[in-house]
Amino acid sequence: MLKELRIKDFAIIDHLTLEFDNGLVILTGETGAGKSILIDALLTVMGANSNAGLIRAGCERAEIEVTFQLDQEDDTALIARLKEEELLDENECEMVLLREIRSSGRSVARVNGSKVKVSLLREFGSYMVDIHGQAEHLSLLNTRNHIKLLDRYANIETVLKDYQSDYSILYKVRKELHDLQEAQQDVARRLDLLGFQADEIESAGIKIGEDDELKQERDRLANAESLSKLASRSLIQIEEGETESPPILDLMGDLSAAMEALSRLDPSQVGLANQAVLLLEGISDIENKLRNYVDTIEFNPRRLDQVEERVDLLNRLKRKYGGTLEKVIAFGEKCRADMESLITADERIEALQVQEKQLLKILGGKACSLSAARTIASLAMGEGIENELKDLSMDGARFQVEFRRQPDENGLEMDNGKRVAFNELGIDQIEFLIAPNQGEGFKPLAKTASGGETARLMLALKNILVEADTIPTLIFDEIDQGIGGRLGLVVGEKLWRLGRSHQVLCVTHLPQLAAFGDTHLRVEKHTTQDARTITHVQRVMGDARSEELASMLGGVRDVNRQAADDLMGIARKRQKELLQDVV
Repeated sequence: MLKELRIKDFAIIDHLTLEFDNGLVILTGETGAGKSILIDALLTVMGANSNAGLIRAGCERAEIEVTFQLDQEDDTALIARLKEEELLDENECEMVLLREIRSSGRSVARVNGSKVKVSLLREFGSYMVDIHGQAEHLSLLNTRNHIKLLDRYANIETVLKDYQSDYSILYKVRKELHDLQEAQQDVARRLDLLGFQADEIESAGIKIGEDDELKQERDRLANAESLSKLASRSLIQIEEGETESPPILDLMGDLSAAMEALSRLDPSQVGLANQAVLLLEGISDIENKLRNYVDTIEFNPRRLDQVEERVDLLNRLKRKYGGTLEKVIAFGEKCRADMESLITADERIEALQVQEKQLLKILGGKACSLSAARTIASLAMGEGIENELKDLSMDGARFQVEFRRQPDENGLEMDNGKRVAFNELGIDQIEFLIAPNQGEGFKPLAKTASGGETARLMLALKNILVEADTIPTLIFDEIDQGIGGRLGLVVGEKLWRLGRSHQVLCVTHLPQLAAFGDTHLRVEKHTTQDARTITHVQRVMGDARSEELASMLGGVRDVNRQAADDLMGIARKRQKELLQDVV
């Protein structure tokens, strides 16, 4: 639910923090006090278009922040999306949306402190709040929502999920089938290319690590003369020495003998004597290995050319097929596998076509069952909404759900043999129709109802969908447009009833409606010493609430105070009766 709204330097609001309770929250105040600005702020923080004109005069930026309390059971879809975007920690139970509007016209959006696109604000906000008032923001006027509203009323979630499971399988089958058929159109050319690539790789007889070994051999062959000279010189130093210097082996032999004699006279130096022995043995080992190494040094220009050629071949294959010998080998194996797939593609295509036909038949039956359930539910929904509208002084109004199907030669086959388009929701294209007055024909809801009528329609629909509606916070603005005091009591009662299962915010000028509020907020406009206009919001209770209702009745006079108290008494009495009916 909506927990807190914080506004800074937005329109005529300098700084405002509002905390919201459950139930029916009423907002009242004189025209122009700023009630609509609060709704605009909510729309803005939930992704509506923004511009620098929304910033309070003389300020560099405006900031709106809203905090929602999340319910682990009711808000599972939203919580899953937040975690998918890595915007919610495991133990968090709040969602904070923030929108900052800068004087340059740019805006910054954040969710739980992380910068995001504005589109995510819209998506996440739509899970939590439904605003009904200004026509362009009404969810009811978006025809794409109509089928979802009807499905929630019909309570066909299990049937729909069963259909969607098969629909998902069909989608994958058709994708694989399309890819194979596309490949089949040029199968001969592809087979030639894949065969050439596989043969080129396989004929090379590649061994993992071969390139490194060849590079080492190439270096030895290219530097054979230098290597031989260096190794031979080292052997001369060890075995023969030079004119003025005896061989290293002789020097090390003398050192070892001297250290052995020293250790006999002073046993504490046995360790040094042993080290001298080890050094002598080490020099002897170096001598043997150098002699063997000299024997391996090969002056072979022909072999060098062969190695160079092999290194060039491996490098060329690596450039073409992956960068490493491992990837080159894997590429060759994939070529063979793809060739096998193409060769056996006809069999796979035939199998997929059979599976597609079976799935289309199954989906056709399930889609018809879905449509039948919706048709039955639409009649009950229409009757229920019309009864609700009668209570809201729209006696002659009629409501109807229109079902349409689009012909499609690749669609689902119906009992009459015709094929119709389908998607993840079935075969039905649904739109709500309304005839607001007697004698008028049905027309699309989005093109017919006025602002006040649409808000009342939404109230009627919300009361019908009260158990199935998953959006926790509902906001009604201008719902009292064109209605009188008696009807205000009816609307107030319905909003209060709706507030038992939802958090409901209502902006109103009708005291009869306002009397039903669980919480009453008064919006006021003041002029500061520097002639600036600012908006404040105050929670009113007790005598202050009576005065506010009296003011809405025409002025704070004794007769209006008494009328205000009477209205609150009527509201409390009716609330108790409704609670008893529930029990």
